[in-house]
Amino acid sequence: MKKSPHMTALTAAVLVAAMAPMAVQAQQKSTADGIAEYRKMLEDGNPADLFEAKGEDLWKQKRGPKDASLERCDLGKGPGVVKGTFVELPRFFADTGKVQDLESRLVTCMETLQGLDAAEIAKTPFGRGEMANVTALATFVAASSRGMRFNLPQSHPEEKKSYEIGKRVFFFRGGPMDFSCAGCHSLDGQRIRLQDLPNLTKNPGDGVGFAAWPAYRVSNGQMWSMQLRLNDCYRQQRFPFPGFASDITVALGTYMGVNAKGAQSIAPSIKR
Repeated sequence: MKKSPHMTALTAAVLVAAMAPMAVQAQQKSTADGIAEYRKMLEDGNPADLFEAKGEDLWKQKRGPKDASLERCDLGKGPGVVKGTFVELPRFFADTGKVQDLESRLVTCMETLQGLDAAEIAKTPFGRGEMANVTALATFVAASSRGMRFNLPQSHPEEKKSYEIGKRVFFFRGGPMDFSCAGCHSLDGQRIRLQDLPNLTKNPGDGVGFAAWPAYRVSNGQMWSMQLRLNDCYRQQRFPFPGFASDITVALGTYMGVNAKGAQSIAPSIKR
């Protein structure tokens, strides 16, 4: 029996409709794979290594009005201990009575041990003066815990409070675009342009999200700390910039860090 041209066209349309999702999935997979390969190539000779070396030198160098090094700085595991501290920050510190992230804790040590002005450092733009030194120091400390898994403490009431505040801030919607952190980072499989958007409400996996910063940004040739990363997220949400190491940004770090429990740190990483 001769097939009707209408039946032939219908069959072709059904086949195209059935294959379309497979084609889209294959395209998405190849795009994601391509980005992963690109990043892998960039890792060889990551410029973050230079910032790490600078940070290590700054850690040991006697500086400031007190002509002292940071080798007695307590990052949570006792004076001078660096390895393993990054994957347990933010955490509560009794001497300041606050939950602090890596950068705010480094500034505290720069003030108490070296006599530098913490308020002045906080007002300095990212990438300049002592703020650039803070980023280098954070890169060095983060690198010392590379390959270790996140396990932020939540035993102190202030640590639990910081997590809950961070959670509220993460889901808070506002500004002219009615955006929130959750708008981009609360669902699986989301992407903006060619950039994967990890789900930060849970452990997103090894070396993803919180476990990847500080990172070197190839697109602008800068080393970005977590504080700068959060600052830029607020810019994209059309929110006012938060203050450096503010309670809000530290709380967000606590929320993401606790959610990342078990994730392996690859910081300092490299980004597009």
